[in-house]
Amino acid sequence: MISEPSGQGWPQFAEFVIALVLSSAIGLEREIRQKAAGLRTYTVVGLGAALFTLVSKYGFGDVLRTGQVELDPSRMAAQIVSGLGFIGAGVIFVQRGSIRGLTTAATIWLTAAIGSAAAAGLPLLATAATGAYFFVGSVLRPLTHRLPQLRARPATCRITYLQGSGLLRELIARITEQGFSIIELSTVPVGGPDVPGPPSAAPPAAAPDDAGRITAVSVTVQGRNDPAVLAERLSRVPGVLACSVSRPDE
Repeated sequence: MISEPSGQGWPQFAEFVIALVLSSAIGLEREIRQKAAGLRTYTVVGLGAALFTLVSKYGFGDVLRTGQVELDPSRMAAQIVSGLGFIGAGVIFVQRGSIRGLTTAATIWLTAAIGSAAAAGLPLLATAATGAYFFVGSVLRPLTHRLPQLRARPATCRITYLQGSGLLRELIARITEQGFSIIELSTVPVGGPDVPGPPSAAPPAAAPDDAGRITAVSVTVQGRNDPAVLAERLSRVPGVLACSVSRPDE
């Protein structure tokens, strides 16, 4: 016997509205903070996840037949998780050795889960997840900035080296391998003033044939490791003549 489709009553409408309100709240917070994805993106993601969940629960009741056609309502909802991976990947990018957009991608993923939970008849869980998101953003995030041991202060390295053989690319790779992100990179005159801070030792004399190849760059990096260790390791790279490091407040 074929049953009539159901799931278009007031309870389902209320679940859809809850998904709308909760996803819009997250989107509004991201919009105020001027993040890559804003109010419309998060609202649409939450509504889409809620609609897929409701369709998965109620959309195929007219084709069910006992012993002949049986459906698993969780299958379509499960595809929301993998489907959101494509959207999340689109907002993640690498800039100057640092990865950006991970929090945006994770928040989009969470918004979809909240919309799905609301439509699945779990409004308290969806509301609790939204409250937990705001707790992380308003309490835990400022707390990390107040802990000195967790703050990554920028440092400036001046590297004098011999041009050629892709040495600058190798230096950039060494910096990122040590857990630092590059904030700024610029060339500086050879023999000019050093980076701010204590005077560094003069670079060793180069061979006469290499005099025209000597160049220097100023690299501002940020990371939680020791910049002095970074400078010491960079100075060991073949072709590097000198490497000094300083912090803006030193």
